Amino acid sequence: MPELLKGGNTVVGSGPLTAELHTVGAPVDLSALLVGADGRVRSDGDLVFYNQPSGGEGAVRHVGADGSGPERVVVDPAGLPADVDRVVLVGSCDPDNASRTFREVEEVTVRAHQAAGEPVVFRAPALTDGERAVLLVELYRRGDGWKLRAIGQGYAEGLAGLATDFGIDVSQPEAETPPSPAQSPAPAPAQAPARAPAPASLVKPPLGKVSLDKGGQVSISLDKKDRELVVTVALEWDGGSDERRRRGADLDLYALFVPAAQAQRGSQAPGTIIKTGRGEKKGKGGDVVYYNNLGSLQQAPYIQLDGDARVPGRETIRIVRPEEQGYVLLCAYSAVSNGFGSFKSFGAQVVVDDGRGSNITVPLYENTKTRYWVAIALVDFTTADGAAIQHIESYSGRMNERRPVLHPDGTIEMNAGPVEFKRRSDS
Repeated sequence: MPELLKGGNTVVGSGPLTAELHTVGAPVDLSALLVGADGRVRSDGDLVFYNQPSGGEGAVRHVGADGSGPERVVVDPAGLPADVDRVVLVGSCDPDNASRTFREVEEVTVRAHQAAGEPVVFRAPALTDGERAVLLVELYRRGDGWKLRAIGQGYAEGLAGLATDFGIDVSQPEAETPPSPAQSPAPAPAQAPARAPAPASLVKPPLGKVSLDKGGQVSISLDKKDRELVVTVALEWDGGSDERRRRGADLDLYALFVPAAQAQRGSQAPGTIIKTGRGEKKGKGGDVVYYNNLGSLQQAPYIQLDGDARVPGRETIRIVRPEEQGYVLLCAYSAVSNGFGSFKSFGAQVVVDDGRGSNITVPLYENTKTRYWVAIALVDFTTADGAAIQHIESYSGRMNERRPVLHPDGTIEMNAGPVEFKRRSDS
């Protein structure tokens, strides 16, 4: 598979080209700019991204990550208008959270492929100086043909600043001031003047239904002052077999949490699995909502479990007041009576729903057996304007009953918490 280095280029065909974005670490958005020979866009319609998924008379399309592949941009070079000289692909951090930079992104890779020929790969260099956007690659005219060039240039101002430099208006429209009661409105003209086009909105829409890949992460926008907002988290399982269903297939949902007032930023990214060396970071259990401590929505922790399901189905936790939340680690416990089957074989998964159009499923991918605990997903509420949901899937040691531990910096320690055996009388 050919790999481009920064500044390198290669000839591509005239057929449709698909550029896929692959990342490790914090989520990155993919956009495309349709640029003329003067280095600027023709209009705001030349920014193709999640809120404007088509441009260039349909020759450039943005496709969100789904079951058929990662986030991608599809370009039909033959269909591009003659005054489009190049299509620039951009990676950017969440525009709703100015604290996110590429320091939190470990790898950014573009994989471009056509129907004929081998895929071409470009791995962007590490960006550690606070960059919030990066020019990835560009597809540009070369005589009668097309070439693909690797750029890899970071941009501190993010997508909004980068798009503005290319001529895109991303400012928010000013609200119209109504006339005062004492003023008489001017008579309407015979023909109203044409309105200027609305600026491109970078406010991210709801995600819809998304299923995370192994190690994947997505961000959702939340109004943290919305007192009506309820984030629902469900552990779902079907038992996996008739025999297990007859025995009860008893899984339990645990929410380990760090309140916002105690949350910290450490040297390692939230969701990192740490290992205890010689006892220098022993876990103490931390705060938890589970069947013996259902929590509350009316007072701290503003997290509440609906009850204990002893049969296949679901257990649900509701989370309110997101400004009070720091990190929430979602774990599942398998009772001894279940036997030694894997959590995946029980059909276990976590589903997070914000009630505003974003529904994120966090599956399990490993058939790890003889384990009592699995840390499935981390919800990071420390972002300014939303929350990040990250696939974790980390298992306890073989036959180890110790609960996982969630530390104030969002790191996770397995096999370090207290042991609490579930009895039949527990509820």
